[in-house]
Amino acid sequence: MIKQFLFALAFLPLFLSSCASSKKQLATLKVQYSDLETVRNKATADLDNCNKATAELQSSLNRKDTDLDAQKKQVADLQAQVDFLKKTNTSVLDRMADLSIVTKAGAESIQRSLETLNTQSRAINNLNSAVQRKDSVNLALVMNLKRSLADINDQDVQVEVKKGVVYVSISDKMLFELGKYKVTDQAETVLGKVARVLNDHKELDILVEGHTDAIPYENGLLRDNWDLSVLRATAVTRLLQEKFGVSPDRMTAGGRSEYAPKQDNATADGRRMNRRTEIIVTPKLDQFFNLLSNGK
Repeated sequence: MIKQFLFALAFLPLFLSSCASSKKQLATLKVQYSDLETVRNKATADLDNCNKATAELQSSLNRKDTDLDAQKKQVADLQAQVDFLKKTNTSVLDRMADLSIVTKAGAESIQRSLETLNTQSRAINNLNSAVQRKDSVNLALVMNLKRSLADINDQDVQVEVKKGVVYVSISDKMLFELGKYKVTDQAETVLGKVARVLNDHKELDILVEGHTDAIPYENGLLRDNWDLSVLRATAVTRLLQEKFGVSPDRMTAGGRSEYAPKQDNATADGRRMNRRTEIIVTPKLDQFFNLLSNGK
């Protein structure tokens, strides 16, 4: 009996040592789990921030004057964030799978986060595709307009892309007599060439804007430059519709008076450049958002 007691006593330190080692391993696993929980929480917070940024980007598309170049940069930044978060969450999931204390619910939560990221990634890719397709339409439109107007003086007619839309700026001296708002015969030739291109792109809307210089104007029924700029815009719009068959439901006429100058009104050259009519060709918003939802 005494021998048996002595034998058990001899193995007691080994048993206690084994228990202490197991407790130490368990404590280490708990620390690792806590660290991974912290990483996962940070990744979830970053994902929420990414969702908020994506929502803000979608909202900004509703404003037609937003600079699409800036949107492209935002899209690229968001794509980089999505890629980073996908890598981070994948790494966290792989590491947590190696620990026996990770719960099934926790792993499923991270998997849902990855699925959400994949959905956002597809949406951003669709947005990129839509922007690229719109840029392609603008490029084709500009090329066709410049080809059609190749024989016109560049100082009198300018075609350019600003803020993601196409502008055709026609000088006052080509369109109207001084202080008048009846389109001249010479201008009808130019507007006819523009109208032919516009009729080839029926998916686009048209805004006609009248602009004046800052010299006060009053003549008969016209009170000021507001009246003159509006009547010049409607005269051009009416001619595009009645003589050249541009559909009226695509067009909007507006006057900007002297308040959107291209140059300083203090000089004669500046005033000359400010007296103009601009034909602004824009995408129809419903069709643009169809590109967002259907882009692949």
